[in-house]
Amino acid sequence: MRGLLKYIGYRLASSVVMIFLMVTFVFFLLRILPGDPVLALTGGKAPPEVVKQLKEQLGLNLPIYKQYFKFLSDILHGNLGTSIVTGESIKSELLERFPATLELSIVSIILAAGWGIVLGIEGARREGGVFDFVTKLIALSFYAIPIFFVGIMMQYIFGVKLGWFPISGRIDPLNEPDHVITGLYLVDTLLTKNFAGFVDALKHIFLPAFSLSLVLFSVIYRITRSNMILQLKKEYVKAARARGLKEKRVVYYHAFKNAFIPIFTLIGLQFAGLLGGAILTENVFSWPGLGSYLIERIGYRDFPAIQGAILFYAVIVVFISIAIDIICALMNPKIKYE
Repeated sequence: MRGLLKYIGYRLASSVVMIFLMVTFVFFLLRILPGDPVLALTGGKAPPEVVKQLKEQLGLNLPIYKQYFKFLSDILHGNLGTSIVTGESIKSELLERFPATLELSIVSIILAAGWGIVLGIEGARREGGVFDFVTKLIALSFYAIPIFFVGIMMQYIFGVKLGWFPISGRIDPLNEPDHVITGLYLVDTLLTKNFAGFVDALKHIFLPAFSLSLVLFSVIYRITRSNMILQLKKEYVKAARARGLKEKRVVYYHAFKNAFIPIFTLIGLQFAGLLGGAILTENVFSWPGLGSYLIERIGYRDFPAIQGAILFYAVIVVFISIAIDIICALMNPKIKYE
């Protein structure tokens, strides 16, 4: 346990340094790139005196080093700043958008892990067979296709042509939950017994979640298949079969139990990546999450909002990765952190 605590402390310290370097890089990069946020906000048609006044209000007239130290001071005090576009607190805007991204990520990872693990196990059982060849080909194909193209095709086929699912948004305004409890519409609609809203939210989330899961599936499938192939060739599996245990118990209980740690680690890292990387999918489906928020604010050159969103992403990914390490250590006593 002492080794694990020491490791966690080391990870937290190194993560703080990493986040500091990243936000510093983003801060100066935004100010080096061409474009003026005030001109973007006003459309380039405001009189010079108005532009000057806005820059003074936003602190953009200060020397860059003063802006930087003010930025660091605000972060240390838990203040992510105020949006240039809306004038609202960036922290409030991010917390308002976060549940949408979290819900999309959870549904996507459940779909991807579900059929990725099952097909990976079955592919390992039938290594070299037709089933194994077909599933490998499917996984490779989905991995190679750009995620935005998958989303557009899903919209066209299942939304426009067949009309089975909505192609944008989280829920119909008429079906929104009466009370926001968790911010997750699938949960809130059930808690408030709004079953029509639950079905509507499920229809809205299916296409973006399924599109994301296709790419994730290929990664989970491959790591599951390769680890299961290694486990199925080990002596304890041969011994379990020799004792007359049913094949499904040997495969799904004994072999999969020992192959699960690296699979779980990958799923956790993929989930963290989803929270920080579902930008294209959210943009394609007009999903009101962090990804679409970041794209929108990049278009407006909203410096504080961009910096706040990237910092928010970084903190989430760091803490999820540390949580995964802790869970893996608790699940497998053989894992030692020195």
